[in-house]
Amino acid sequence: MPLTIGTAGHIDHGKTWLVRALTGKDTDRLPEEQRRGISIDLGYAPLDLADGRRLSLVDVPGHERFVRAMVAGATGIDLFLLVVDAGEGARPQTREHLAILRLLGIERGVVAVTKADAVDAETLELALDEARELVPGAEVVAVSAKTGAGLDDLRAAIARAADGAQPTHGEGPARLYVDRVFTLRGIGTVATGTLWSGSISAGDVLRAEPSGTEVRVRSVQVHDAPVGQAEAGQRVALGIPGIERKQLRPGDALIAPGAFPVSYRLDVSLDEVAPIPDGATLTVHHGTTRVPARVHRIGEHGAQLRLSSPLVAARGDRVVLRDATTVGGGRVLDPAPPRHRDAARLDLVERGEIAATIYAPVRADSLKHLVDGALTTAARAGDWLYAEAWLDELRESLHQRIAAADPLDPGVPAPAEPWAAEIVPLLGLERRGSHLYLPGAHESLAHRESEVAALERLLAGAGVVATKIDDPALARALERQGRLVRLGDSYAIGADSYATARDALIRECEATGDIALARFRDLVGTGRRDAQLLLERFDIDGVTRRVGDSRVLRRAASRSTSRAANQGASGSANSTDEGSTPSTTES
Repeated sequence: MPLTIGTAGHIDHGKTWLVRALTGKDTDRLPEEQRRGISIDLGYAPLDLADGRRLSLVDVPGHERFVRAMVAGATGIDLFLLVVDAGEGARPQTREHLAILRLLGIERGVVAVTKADAVDAETLELALDEARELVPGAEVVAVSAKTGAGLDDLRAAIARAADGAQPTHGEGPARLYVDRVFTLRGIGTVATGTLWSGSISAGDVLRAEPSGTEVRVRSVQVHDAPVGQAEAGQRVALGIPGIERKQLRPGDALIAPGAFPVSYRLDVSLDEVAPIPDGATLTVHHGTTRVPARVHRIGEHGAQLRLSSPLVAARGDRVVLRDATTVGGGRVLDPAPPRHRDAARLDLVERGEIAATIYAPVRADSLKHLVDGALTTAARAGDWLYAEAWLDELRESLHQRIAAADPLDPGVPAPAEPWAAEIVPLLGLERRGSHLYLPGAHESLAHRESEVAALERLLAGAGVVATKIDDPALARALERQGRLVRLGDSYAIGADSYATARDALIRECEATGDIALARFRDLVGTGRRDAQLLLERFDIDGVTRRVGDSRVLRRAASRSTSRAANQGASGSANSTDEGSTPSTTES
């Protein structure tokens, strides 16, 4: 599992200089940062360790005015690199950053005592002792970014900390919180962030929340290098065509459609740095999102956060609460509590634990401090306890959504919560991939026969010219049946035309070794755009791979198997994520 390490520490204690010395990359990219000599925004760099591992490194600002940026960077990390100036020692932001790390549950890391070359031996030893007291259990290393002294020791200490680190990222549907959005010539809109869970590949369809905008991923990079698939824990840049830069903002979440709730309320167990009164208005920091919220206290250590604008969260996520300074944080118990929930249901009985009065599923071992008799009214599935009324509500909600689903795909996304494996089998629904269906339900085109017939006539007459399809759901259904092949953003070609173009490409590559865009365009007699879309689809289907400005055949592709492999083109279509439209960028 990839790991991310983040810096922390007071302004001018040498974080960015240390990152440059460790990675060779200057993370102060903004002109204002270079002019003022301080970090304002988050910076990123790959950190290569001696054993061959590569960590993603996040460099955060140290100035008190930019603590919000520090929180955004820290919420995606697995390890910390706390930086303390040997001459100054711990300062206010050193301690606040440490408090934020604790609230986020980030326990492993290394302390670097910097500018060791600028102080005498006695002062350095005092600084090292203070650092050990400040962060008990963390290795403390004296370094100098100027002379290079101690850098190898620091890398070794980071490697040892990484050995025992438990990734904060993991399996599940894709979830990425955007920290930067910009445009690049030939690619279009690019969004960057740390991938919290799941994986993302070219061709995947994601939803930008809270706007609900559907986006298609054309290209994926990790630390400026193209990859076929990005994994949880990696720093990712996504090329997203068809969306304007202004339609996506830092703080938005890119998620697998329907996988996570978009909520105006969060039930949390509180961890307070300073007393948080009932009714207080604070800023909630989660991922790269920050939202004003009113705190409604429930019990001694619980609260419901009523947000001024929605955000995407999941059970177990951690949030940070700030006013002028950091006042506390919390662990999300319920990312979408029902509006009718009675406050008594969240009567927390112990710091950091779930409600004793059970409603939504909770792990049985999280209530081990309760007497056995307190749980007799709860239903149980595996390790999870829940109220029957909750299960009835979930079943009713899913059936209503299925009844309203498009007959082309009469299913709904399955819950992605940790309890899904035990609870979903109780709902009386069939699970197929990531969706739930009524038993025996299947897609139907009967209500759109005339539309389908007209579209197939249009595709047959167009030949190898890509045809605009205004109904993505219909296109996906026809592709699953092998009646067309989708290309790029909302385009398609007939299955027979796709097979003809594929055969022509394979014959040419077997004869000459490779094929360029211009040659393929002339070979099939189409325009540059359509030739490019076809070549991109061949890449995704595993027929070709790109080498420079040309394509070469993959080992599995051959002229003798081309038509058999393409019977109804749906086989290659289904190799991508269900419901996605493949799309990459020819640069």
